[in-house]
Amino acid sequence: MKASLPYKYITAMKSGKQYVVFDFKDSEGKRKRKWVSTGLPEKCTKKALSEAVEKIVTAFEEERAKSKVALVNSGNADDNNDSTVSNQELSAFFSEWLTAIKPNVARTTFQCYKRIMERFLMYLNEKYPDITLDRMIYVPIQAFLNYKMDQGLKGSSIKQYYLAIHSAFAWAVKMEHIEQHPMDKMVVPRAERHEAVFYNEEELNELFEVFKGHKLELIVHIAAYYGLRRCEILGLKWDSIDFKKKTISIERKVVSDYDENGDPKLFVETRLKTNSTRRTLPLIPHIEEMLLKKRELDKHYKKLGGKEYSTEYDGFVCVDPFGKLISPNRVTHDFHYVIKKHDMKMLRFHDLCHSCASLLLANDIPMKAIQEWLGHATFNITANLYSHLEYNAKVASAETIARVLGGDKNEKPAETNADAETEKPTAPNRRGRKKKTESAQDKSQPAAV
Repeated sequence: MKASLPYKYITAMKSGKQYVVFDFKDSEGKRKRKWVSTGLPEKCTKKALSEAVEKIVTAFEEERAKSKVALVNSGNADDNNDSTVSNQELSAFFSEWLTAIKPNVARTTFQCYKRIMERFLMYLNEKYPDITLDRMIYVPIQAFLNYKMDQGLKGSSIKQYYLAIHSAFAWAVKMEHIEQHPMDKMVVPRAERHEAVFYNEEELNELFEVFKGHKLELIVHIAAYYGLRRCEILGLKWDSIDFKKKTISIERKVVSDYDENGDPKLFVETRLKTNSTRRTLPLIPHIEEMLLKKRELDKHYKKLGGKEYSTEYDGFVCVDPFGKLISPNRVTHDFHYVIKKHDMKMLRFHDLCHSCASLLLANDIPMKAIQEWLGHATFNITANLYSHLEYNAKVASAETIARVLGGDKNEKPAETNADAETEKPTAPNRRGRKKKTESAQDKSQPAAV
């Protein structure tokens, strides 16, 4: 028996045939039993029986799901008598869940979850207006994800929706609001592999040229040289840069959000994406030179502005001539505006990180070193993003296999014995004198028989 399901089933034999026997409760809470024939004889292979049972169980689940959805939509479904199951409205439950997780997740993650739940609730209120937490099954969730896919959402975005909703109901199970996770039988949507867009060396130099003198010039250079995220660059403070030890440390980030009044506001956070994100890197001379110029320029603007100069973000590197911190949205907007104006290849600001990685790979920097440079949590993240760019390694593999198995057109022809004998250098003896070759030996000595 499988007690983890809202029903139980076993395989049994009757009249020489294999059956699946279901033990479950109907919509009125009455215990029932249902026998379903597999069509297989008593003596059959385990593989055939397993496949038949899987089909029958799937069909049984779909039948129950359709029946439950019909009852929910008609308003005739009875409340579950189990005291551990909650008939809480979903809007109230999602609000409770978001409040509970808020202290333990990043601000950007929380905002993402909040937006997803708002859209999910909007869909449920239209399609399943009477559904409550205890009546939630996988069918409405699957229908919602299909609806978002029909709207044109990519697989990666659909997966984010799936994970957010799954996290909410996992918390409901943990808090004993419901007995079973309604998404246990669902399959995680497959996210298509993201093909990173990047600039090559020539395009990056052109990018630097078009941003010369722009307020984002330093930000663009840091992104290309270090592969930092937008929020990490904006979070840099002068105390994160050690000009004596020649290091730069990533210790905080800046994100956009809304305050309690609903007004947009910048928030400085020390909680970074992962532990690997917090890192100290060597200070590249070119970036050091730009930073020193920026620091002197900020002092000039501060003196020039006097009382009008903002000191709210005093100590931050990425401030404008008025002392105000440049916002993440401003970085994205101005970056796209400039490259579009100069008719350059369109890419996201974050793709400068990919450009940095592609140049490192092209110059034979190991993937593990790139992972540490970019601050990825695991090696797999880096490998999945950039393995298709690691062309030099593929060339080396091709040359090796051609050399070992044959077929290398550049392989030198084998030397003849005569060539080998004449070209082979003689090894020095212990006293530093060369050993006598056979041709130099005393010809008067008889040859060995």
